[in-house]
Amino acid sequence: MADVNMGGGGAGARDGFSGYHPAVNLLFFVMAIAFSVVFMHPLCLAVSLSCSFIYSISLNGARALRFNLRFLLPLMIAAALLNPAFNHEGATILLYLKSGNPLTLESIAFGGAAAAMLGAVVCWFSCYSAVMSSDKFIYLFGRVIPSLSLVLSMALRMVPRFRAQFRLVAEAQRCVGRDMAAGGPLTRLRRAVTVVSIMVTWALENAIETADSMKCRGYGLPGRTAFSIYRMEARDLAALAFMGGLGLYILAGSLAGGFYWSYFPYMRGAPFGPLGASMLVAYAALCLSPFALDRWEDMQWRRSQ
Repeated sequence: MADVNMGGGGAGARDGFSGYHPAVNLLFFVMAIAFSVVFMHPLCLAVSLSCSFIYSISLNGARALRFNLRFLLPLMIAAALLNPAFNHEGATILLYLKSGNPLTLESIAFGGAAAAMLGAVVCWFSCYSAVMSSDKFIYLFGRVIPSLSLVLSMALRMVPRFRAQFRLVAEAQRCVGRDMAAGGPLTRLRRAVTVVSIMVTWALENAIETADSMKCRGYGLPGRTAFSIYRMEARDLAALAFMGGLGLYILAGSLAGGFYWSYFPYMRGAPFGPLGASMLVAYAALCLSPFALDRWEDMQWRRSQ
């Protein structure tokens, strides 16, 4: 039996960029996340963090803004403050702590860079989960690695589904007088354990049902057919060429030392000349591509009206 990949109306259809071919979506997020981890140049980190912040808000609106300000920002501040407390490398000593360890300018700068990298990666992954739905992932890797692609798609969607189901169970328990936030400590603990037990049972049953369902559909059998609404169109090819060209240029420039930056023993980097400036512009264009494509799709839609 053929398995069906549903497209545009799925969880990933939230903006114009989500409507592009899954290969375009995957290519962008692979490059955005990889470059955010590899490039520790302060300007690159600033570009990646600001673009990921903008795109996450564009995708998820006020919810993303609350998450970024209430959870991600404190996490970044904590990471920036903890690094100088444990990392004492660097040649520029500002003062000595009570423990006798030096506080260096380089450790503070590296802590800020690590915090920016953490924030950018978390934001990019939140955008990935909103754009790359499980059906897109299975479409791309279902024929190559059917079992692994199914497991990965289930793992990626497990957290949001578990969180939604947890809210439902907690609300149901509250309606029958078993609110986890009411009562004494032992009562709250007992009710919380009950909710956790219900959630574990639900997760195990859901996994078994999913496995049985996919087995009945013939998933993973040789010679099976698959239907998908995804088609590589001219705009997808143009987006692939554009993003791929930018990625290759950035990669080649980084191998030539255009984004070189070191924090220890003292901060130093490649001179910011024409190569570095052009690479930074290309990097900003790459990171802003989903947001720009979304605005372009909106403009085209308004013109068509």
